[in-house]
Amino acid sequence: MRKILILGATSAIAEHCARIWAARGDALYLVARNEERLKTMTADLIVRGAEQAHSFCVDLNDMQKHVALLDAAETAMGGIDTVLIAHGTLSNQKACEQNVEQTLAEINTNALSVISLLTHIANRFEAKQSGTIAVISSVAGDRGRASNYVYGSAKAMVTAFTSGLRQRLHKSNVAVVTIKPGFVDTPMTASFKKGLLWAKPDHVAPKIVQAIDKRKYEVYVPTFWWVVMAAIRLLPVRVFLKLTF
Repeated sequence: MRKILILGATSAIAEHCARIWAARGDALYLVARNEERLKTMTADLIVRGAEQAHSFCVDLNDMQKHVALLDAAETAMGGIDTVLIAHGTLSNQKACEQNVEQTLAEINTNALSVISLLTHIANRFEAKQSGTIAVISSVAGDRGRASNYVYGSAKAMVTAFTSGLRQRLHKSNVAVVTIKPGFVDTPMTASFKKGLLWAKPDHVAPKIVQAIDKRKYEVYVPTFWWVVMAAIRLLPVRVFLKLTF
């Protein structure tokens, strides 16, 4: 039985991962801002087979509370062996271009709060010489684009941070899994026009759980995004500047 902490647990992708773990009989500790949603989810996960399901309501932008929530999760489950960090917001790029405070708030939510959590969790796992840390980054972090470079730059920071953290913790038997979803049809992307490149949360969640089980280094979900982003990264700047995506 795994003892799994899920940060940003009410996100669509995290919820579908939690359902898979519940069906396996794992213990779950959910963290998010919406207390009512957390209560509903914990009750549902117990019905689905979770050994335990606890919750902690907090705004993860409040970094002063990160230590307290980790202490609470360890106490409730008798330890933590796996963490999934899934919280974040999809930035309003146009609004950010006109407002420095909004830009910095998006960087804080999508990168700095994640880095704070990663630092605390890494030190705890390093001390006990075991554990798996999975973080949902994004393909948007692979190359900044005009349409979403505020969000993309935050995710690029997370990807670079987890790369270094993975190398640091390798000798301590701690795995760091960087997950890069492409377009996923969730409430956060409800206003977007959908096409062939879009996937549903219940399609990407099993691939994320599998990557965590296998302690992979970095995964694109769905897998074809590795090819898409490799092509985008290789585009010469003079060609890239003429594109409108």
